[in-house]
Amino acid sequence: MIYLNAFLVGGTICLIGQLLIDGLKLIPVKVACIFVVSGAALKINDVYKILIDFAGAGALLPISSFGYSMTNAVVEFGINEGLLGILKGSLTSTSVGISYAVILAIIMALLFKPKG
Repeated sequence: MIYLNAFLVGGTICLIGQLLIDGLKLIPVKVACIFVVSGAALKINDVYKILIDFAGAGALLPISSFGYSMTNAVVEFGINEGLLGILKGSLTSTSVGISYAVILAIIMALLFKPKG
């Protein structure tokens, strides 16, 4: 059942993104920003946590979980360590994902040549 839930939730998130691109004619970067901000906003009352518990990877893989993870860490570290913890929390929770994206971007830039 977890596979079906993951498929339904992840598919719905992707469907919303595609509707934003096709219906509102938004560029993908704006849609990504909307998803990151919406994931952060869904941290309120832990709505996104409920979605993660229900769908697992279906809610963890889309970019909206990046906003949720960053906000979750900022709140957690901010409560425990104060003002410095806010910066530390955002960098600690997302450093692996950001590092992975940068390393893959470098590898792709070395392997492929862009069309002019």
